[in-house]
Amino acid sequence: MHYQDLKTIMSSGLLSFPLTDFDAHGDFNAKGYAERLEWLAPYGASALFAAGGTGEFFSLTGDEYPAIIKTAVDTCRGVVPIIAGAGGPTRFAIQCAQEAERAGAHGVLLLPHYLTEASQEGLIAHVEAVCKSVKFGVIVYNRNVCKLTPDSLAILADRCPNLIGFKDGVGDIEAMMSIYLKMGDRFSYLGGLPTAEVYAAAYKALGTPVYSSAVFNFIPATAMQFYHAVAADDHATQHRLLKGFFMPYLDIRNRTPGYAVSIVKAGAKLVGHDAGPVRAPLTDLKPAEMEQLDALIRKLGSQTV
Repeated sequence: MHYQDLKTIMSSGLLSFPLTDFDAHGDFNAKGYAERLEWLAPYGASALFAAGGTGEFFSLTGDEYPAIIKTAVDTCRGVVPIIAGAGGPTRFAIQCAQEAERAGAHGVLLLPHYLTEASQEGLIAHVEAVCKSVKFGVIVYNRNVCKLTPDSLAILADRCPNLIGFKDGVGDIEAMMSIYLKMGDRFSYLGGLPTAEVYAAAYKALGTPVYSSAVFNFIPATAMQFYHAVAADDHATQHRLLKGFFMPYLDIRNRTPGYAVSIVKAGAKLVGHDAGPVRAPLTDLKPAEMEQLDALIRKLGSQTV
């Protein structure tokens, strides 16, 4: 796929990040992962991000990564595009990006490098090195220690034609507006805050109508319903779902750091698509929290296509 085709895919529709399946021992479960992707694919997401943040990229080893991406690509070939997560130290991010390209992924989402702070000059060098190591499209994830300024993005856009997307995980409205006004349609933009539905209408007003949904992993029909409500400016449906599900869901998610991923795995288990436990340092939901989440999910009704 040419990187401009990935930009087109990124420009509309709902995106999601499938969970990565682990067995009872915490090892990658390829069979369960393939079954998960087969279940989610028909619901209509524009693309799926394999081994992204919700897929616990930060907990994966270099040996596991190729099998996860290959499983996703092989399972979803001809059905839904696969964008692979890549990140960590520059050389490891390059290794992941090149492996994803060999496996047939349609592009990569470049996650933050983790831990150490860096100057804008250093961030530019990091992103540029990854972009120039592959031919397919790259989406940069603005979050945590990797916060690129509008000027830095303009430099990267000039140097790296295959840098086609910008995902925001910061939530700074002023910064996001500055980036959008400076870069215009040079990038496709993706809202990527945890539980992005809460921010979706606001980001649409900023020129970022596309977002990634974590809850698509266990309530895919509701996730699509909410996306269509945002696209149609159906505020009544948005507010009903925000009040009835998403805000109580946030009450559970916000109790413990890392629950943004853990609660998604919990939801998948409750609807019969268990992805196994999260890996340390994340922790699974407590039994009482599982019961509270189950009650919220049951109120939504059937999730069949």
